[in-house]
Amino acid sequence: MDRTPVDQPIRIAYSPCPNDTFVFDAWAHGRIPGAPPLDVTFADIDVTNGMAERGELDVLKVSYAVLPWVLDEYALLPCGGALGRGCGPLVLTAGGIADPAELAGRTVAVPSERSTAYLLFRLWAAAEVPGGVGEIVVLPFHEIMPAVRDGKVDAGLVIHEARFTYGNYGLTRLADMGEHWEATTGLPIPLGAIVARRSLGAETLTRLAEAARTSVRMAWDDPEASRPYVLEHAQEMDPAVTDQHIGLYVNEFTADLGESGYAAVRGLLTRAAAEGLVPAVGPDALRFV
Repeated sequence: MDRTPVDQPIRIAYSPCPNDTFVFDAWAHGRIPGAPPLDVTFADIDVTNGMAERGELDVLKVSYAVLPWVLDEYALLPCGGALGRGCGPLVLTAGGIADPAELAGRTVAVPSERSTAYLLFRLWAAAEVPGGVGEIVVLPFHEIMPAVRDGKVDAGLVIHEARFTYGNYGLTRLADMGEHWEATTGLPIPLGAIVARRSLGAETLTRLAEAARTSVRMAWDDPEASRPYVLEHAQEMDPAVTDQHIGLYVNEFTADLGESGYAAVRGLLTRAAAEGLVPAVGPDALRFV
C-alpha cells in the first residue's frame, strides 16, 4: 500500500543546475495533468546524497555512486537522471603536469568522495597513475578551479559547466574521465540518478516515473517554457553556457535509461566494487518495480 496519498505533495530534492531545472520545470509548475504536486528542495548533489543515505524525502537526484548505500530504501527510476557521452568529469591542472603519471603522490581536489565523478576518477587513476595519487581534498565545487589556479592543490576534478569555463581560470585539461570510461567500456557515462522511496508503493513509483518522463518531453517540446525557471536558479551562469549544459546532460537517457543505460550503471558499480570503492550490489537491486 502506498504510504503517501496521491494528492499529497511529493517531497523532492534536486540541484539548481540547468539540466535539473529544465527536466523538472513542467512537473514542478503543475503543467502535467494527473501528476502529483511537488514540494521542491534545491540542494547540491553532495547534499542530496547525504539526504538519501539518511532516508530523507520521497524523491532525490543523487550520484550513481551512492546507490549501493541507498537501494534498500530507494528505487532507481528509469528516467530523469543524467547519463551521456562526451560529458565526463575532467582532471584540470595549472599547466605544470603534462602526463597523468605525474599525478602520483600529488594533491587532488574533488567535489565529493561519494560522487560518480570520484568513482570515475579512481577507476581512471588505478589505470593511469602508477602508485596512485596523494592526498584527496574535498572542496565545494565552485572552489576547485580557483584552488588549482592558485596552487593550493596540484589538480582538480571538475564537473558540469566547468567543462566550458576552465579556460577562464588559465587551466588545462589533463584528462577526461568520460573518454577513459567510454574507451574501456563502450558504454555511456553514468552521472546522476533519480531515486524514489520504495515504501511509496509500485503504483506511485510508476506514476512518478511517468511524470518525470513527461516533464522531460514537455521541456524538449517547448524549451522556452522552462527558461525562466532555469535562469532563476542558474547561479549567474552565462545563458550560452546554460544552453550548452542542458544540451550535454539532457538526452535520450534522461527520457529512458534503456538497455545501455542500465548496462552503464551496472558496469560502474561492478567495477567500483571490484576496486573496493563501494559495496557490491545484487543483480536485482536496480530493478524498478
